[in-house]
Amino acid sequence: MTHSSTFLSRRALLGAALAGSLLMTAALPASGAAAAPRPGGATSTTAPAVPPLDTRALRAALSELGDPQLTAAQIRVSGSAGRWYGTSGVADTRTGRPVRPDDRFRIGSITKVFVATVVLQLAAEGKLDMDAPIQRRLPGVLPDGFPPITATQLLNHTSGLPAESGPDIPDLDTPEDILRHRHDRWKPEQLAAMVTRGPMKFAPGTKQEYRGINYVLAAMLIEKVTGRPYGEEIGKRVLRPLRLDRTSLPGADPKIRGPHVHGYLAMSDGHLEDVTEYDQTEAWGEGEMISTTGDLDRFITALFSGELLPKAQLDRMFTLPPAEVRMLDGGPARYGAGLQTVTVNGVTLWGKTGERYGYNSAVFATRDQQRRVSYSFNPTHRDASQQKMTLRLAEAVTKGKG
Repeated sequence: MTHSSTFLSRRALLGAALAGSLLMTAALPASGAAAAPRPGGATSTTAPAVPPLDTRALRAALSELGDPQLTAAQIRVSGSAGRWYGTSGVADTRTGRPVRPDDRFRIGSITKVFVATVVLQLAAEGKLDMDAPIQRRLPGVLPDGFPPITATQLLNHTSGLPAESGPDIPDLDTPEDILRHRHDRWKPEQLAAMVTRGPMKFAPGTKQEYRGINYVLAAMLIEKVTGRPYGEEIGKRVLRPLRLDRTSLPGADPKIRGPHVHGYLAMSDGHLEDVTEYDQTEAWGEGEMISTTGDLDRFITALFSGELLPKAQLDRMFTLPPAEVRMLDGGPARYGAGLQTVTVNGVTLWGKTGERYGYNSAVFATRDQQRRVSYSFNPTHRDASQQKMTLRLAEAVTKGKG
């Protein structure tokens, strides 16, 4: 096992999720976008009414499993403007069992919202200073020569940490290579060490770049402050109070326990391999969790309703960096402290995308919860074709009846 397997698979997973959100943002006129709050600024709290649900469009979006190639899809739409749930495909290609509402799936980077919630809870309790250097809490994790990086900069992806690097990075260019590394085992210290070898990409707080390592460090902060595994803190503070009984952190268990949707990966010759069983320690702190559409809907409802955070900390999630802070590609910043924002057909949503091999998911809502959406689909290829399904679902959820 080498450090590099995590580097390459992690980079690919995060890049695809981010690209999907970029396409969602680009899919509609900029004039329809509602301004997100930024430090020192204010925006109107009056939100336009979302369009009525177009269930025909939702069914049509779910039914297209050939382009991209998918084995299953499900979507749950809720909120004050209407509710709908639908599925297509099969949870298991061997048995042909259809997808059920309580089926679990890997939620990938949606894990980051849970981590951010706990970090902000600790800040609300006075146990963590969001604007103090994390190096004080995590001595020796980052090199002494690195500039101060704050917890806020971890959560909103403005840390500027170096690219992952190492002397033994292999090529994972084929699905067969990926399959060979499915049982690699990782420790968070190994993941953190991968960003200590190069120069900072930018001064902390000056630009924004979506990075999984930010949340590895955030989860390490949780453990340092509480003295408990970060997964136990999520369980104590979020999962059990909300009764999210089908949501879990697998740790070193590569299996999905309980009823679940299987994930598949197409090999070079086209045949599918079941990749449901996959060690998630490579995504420790930033992408390892398992959930259902129902649990994700309950979580985002409670979060946006103020059940988990006081107003000051919740507002941080919806606050983007100052306007002069741009993404590395020059686009506007779109990540608050734990949430990302997208605007589709004039409907501004906040939430998070997630991806693991064989799984693509998201949970988003308007801040006033007129519309909430959680979905999961199961792509068989690790390429940009997944974005087609993301766009179809986003369009169906926001456009309404024409």
